[in-house]
Amino acid sequence: MNELSDVQSNEKIVRRVLWLLFIVTLAMVAGRIAVVSSKDGLVPFLSANDRSRWCTVAALVEDGTYRIDRQIQITATDPKIKRDVRTWQTIDRVRHQGTDGLYHDYSSKPPLFPTMIAGLYGVIYFATGMALTEHPFYVGRLVLAGTNLSLLALFLLPVLSLIRVHGRTVWGRVFTAAGACFGTMLLPFSVSLNNHLPAAAGAAFALWVLADPQRSSRFGWMFLAGMAAAFMAANELPAASMLALFGLLALIRSPSRACLGFVPGIVLVAVAFFGTNWLAHRSLRPAYAHRGNGPLIAEILKQEEDRDFPDAIRIRDALVAADETIVERMGILNSEDEDRWMAVTESGNQRYAVLTVGDQWQIRQWDDWYEYERSYWTGDRRSGIDKGEASRGTYLFNMTFGHHGLFSLTPIWLLSIGGLFLWMRPNSLGRLEEDKTAGASRGMTDTEMRFAKLCAVAIAVASLVCVAFYTMRPLIDRNYGGVSASLRWMMWFAPLWIWLMIPMADSLAKSHWKRSLAGILLGLSCFSAVSVLENPWQHPWLYRFWDYLGWIGS
Repeated sequence: MNELSDVQSNEKIVRRVLWLLFIVTLAMVAGRIAVVSSKDGLVPFLSANDRSRWCTVAALVEDGTYRIDRQIQITATDPKIKRDVRTWQTIDRVRHQGTDGLYHDYSSKPPLFPTMIAGLYGVIYFATGMALTEHPFYVGRLVLAGTNLSLLALFLLPVLSLIRVHGRTVWGRVFTAAGACFGTMLLPFSVSLNNHLPAAAGAAFALWVLADPQRSSRFGWMFLAGMAAAFMAANELPAASMLALFGLLALIRSPSRACLGFVPGIVLVAVAFFGTNWLAHRSLRPAYAHRGNGPLIAEILKQEEDRDFPDAIRIRDALVAADETIVERMGILNSEDEDRWMAVTESGNQRYAVLTVGDQWQIRQWDDWYEYERSYWTGDRRSGIDKGEASRGTYLFNMTFGHHGLFSLTPIWLLSIGGLFLWMRPNSLGRLEEDKTAGASRGMTDTEMRFAKLCAVAIAVASLVCVAFYTMRPLIDRNYGGVSASLRWMMWFAPLWIWLMIPMADSLAKSHWKRSLAGILLGLSCFSAVSVLENPWQHPWLYRFWDYLGWIGS
């Protein structure tokens, strides 16, 4: 009887501690959002990355369009330098022809998430009459709080629930919960508009549903899990690998509920993703995919006088012959690609790619949305880390154990690797010595152990796929996520890696020195997160330290 009483008492303690950690985390983030401000103190936006999304949000509500031409021209007087600066300017934009036939600027970010945020801003705008572009601090902080605090809760609540149910010791569960709340780089990114927090929230919710046999047996929950998994991939496109694996896990759980619940949830988000992309760009492909040449229009043989450089008159005549309406004079401009030129009309609103292919000039639709006048992404304008890492080997090292390393900045993920092997061991959860006063909700059946093993394998496979994907990217994309506090493209794995960590934390609970070692790993992870809590759009402390030592080349 006393033992049962101890179990119930400690279960209450665990619940209360987890709720306390949850409340403290939300309070910390809310406090930071309440005072969030750019360096110049003119707007509550912290980088070109979040400004890009804010521009779309403002344009949708105030102008009824995805074009951000007006927003990027907004200025304010910087009191420090006594001159006007463009407070909404962003390098994360593309330029292409709009439905009016003119070229316009658009955010390069997938438009689904900003469109959803615009819904919240629209309510505030029409209820109060306060415009985001006129009152950026009042309205911006309010929209940011409503968005990010909700997403942070949607990330933490499923994760804490998984920890409470699957954990076997009081210490292990509290430790893992502390890691989820304070030891990941999602904490600093919660004070800025970004795509990583919603992706992590989607991953957490999908795993929470699939890992529970009762929730995953209901069509409604499976539908929501499909939506969450698809929303994860909609915000982190490489997360499509985990979406596919989540779908496989759903099929294993229940083929009927997967087909009639999980898949329709995916379809709904997919329609929203491609629908908003079409509304924004008149293309089903995301802006990221427009970095090349469009469909072939015409081909002409080179002549002696234009063998090395295309002749504008001949190119124009070929376009007119191919039924293109050209009423202006046309010129030829050099392109970022040495084998390509841009044929452009005087107004700049009709652009074509001219490529040299053997003894012919090939004329195609212009489809490189990142190449335009004064684009940051062309020529020698890219600077610092945005130039890209030349060596893939160096890039892989820095992504894992180097200046942007998953394990050097947040070493608690080393425990996730250990947890992976514990999940993989047959009956490891059932055989792991339990703390009899821990208050674990229930043991796991053999069927649930096998399914947990499949979940662990799926997470490991998706992790390796994404690391390989980013390692093999071209030079321009091997930039660690630009100026940011971590390898932010992998942050959406946080809820999945936290779940992997659970049995490892339990295995450390019985040993004082193991608990001390785990505490050091958690402390270092918290240090990395808190060091950039003011603004996640800066280099991590380790990068800055290496730069101070002269270890990072210019």
